[in-house]
Amino acid sequence: MKKVNLVFGTVYGSAQHVAETLAPAIEKLGYEVAIKQPNELASFTPPEDELLIIICSTTGQGDLPDDIFPWFNLLKSNAPYLPKLNYSIIGLGDSCYETFCGAARQFDALFQELGANTVTDMFEIDASETMSPEDDALNWISVWHSQVEH
Repeated sequence: MKKVNLVFGTVYGSAQHVAETLAPAIEKLGYEVAIKQPNELASFTPPEDELLIIICSTTGQGDLPDDIFPWFNLLKSNAPYLPKLNYSIIGLGDSCYETFCGAARQFDALFQELGANTVTDMFEIDASETMSPEDDALNWISVWHSQVEH
């Protein structure tokens, strides 16, 4: 059974709620799922034989949330080469701002630098268009699953 690691970065809890909503839906598709809490990320390098989904909100001027910022910096400074890692990113933001999904875009750029492979294009959820990002993410899971199985 393939394992999926869900990592979230959140300010007000929306990204965590999305991760917690996605976990049982991904399990129903036959995957083992682990939600990585921010305090578990200090020594976490994504295993290349597992799948990674990052769910990240944006704060300030396109900044990373404080709870995931240390992990981002750790990966950036250690720069592990991850050519066999398959990842996806769900960005939460508000398109009223120029830096819409800026934190998720930073993660996407970082994982590309680390040599990882995107399973899907980054999925952006716009707070100006939806009040329930978890529902949008649940709908996206079928797209993700079809790409993983492809």
